[in-house]
Amino acid sequence: MCIISYWKNQTDMKMRVLNKKIKVKQLSLVLATSLFMISCGSTENVSSRKNTGTKTVAKSENLRILESNFDGRVSKSMSDILKDAEKYIGTPYKFGGNTSSGFDCSGFTVKVFQENDYQLPRRSLDQAATGKKIDIKEVKPGDLLFFATAGGSRVSHVGIVHDIGSNGEIKFIHASTSKGVMISSLNEKYWNKAYLHAQRVL
Repeated sequence: MCIISYWKNQTDMKMRVLNKKIKVKQLSLVLATSLFMISCGSTENVSSRKNTGTKTVAKSENLRILESNFDGRVSKSMSDILKDAEKYIGTPYKFGGNTSSGFDCSGFTVKVFQENDYQLPRRSLDQAATGKKIDIKEVKPGDLLFFATAGGSRVSHVGIVHDIGSNGEIKFIHASTSKGVMISSLNEKYWNKAYLHAQRVL
């Protein structure tokens, strides 16, 4: 009986240790996934709306006026980058993806710039520290826009400025969690409120 009792106690102890190890591994996996999601992922699930880009619209919807004064020509190298970005429109969102089968936000920017011989860091958080920080009024096609889609001030999403309207409206191309690669506007309420800053990397 003593031997049986001892064996049972040893078995119970091993099971408790094993369960703890499993829980630690599960927790580590959840934390790692959460950190990656924070570094790049939009939580938006809204449809694109047509925007006029006017100060009247911004005022009526209590939005910030995020417009650019750029009215120059886009360089050939930047035009090539934008064309490469456009060919992926409609590509689905894929967590951790950086190929034509699916992208997350920073995987998309890395792929597009990589195709034009420029290497960006993999995470949007690191991309936000690359190049030169610029005022929103100075942005031009090809610049990067950064957002805090989870609230606060931590970068969690990135897009590439696609074009500037005659009224200063800024549109950007990005990999959204809801619709994959698409073009959105800074005049859309969701993106207007989530916008943090812009960087020029080229």
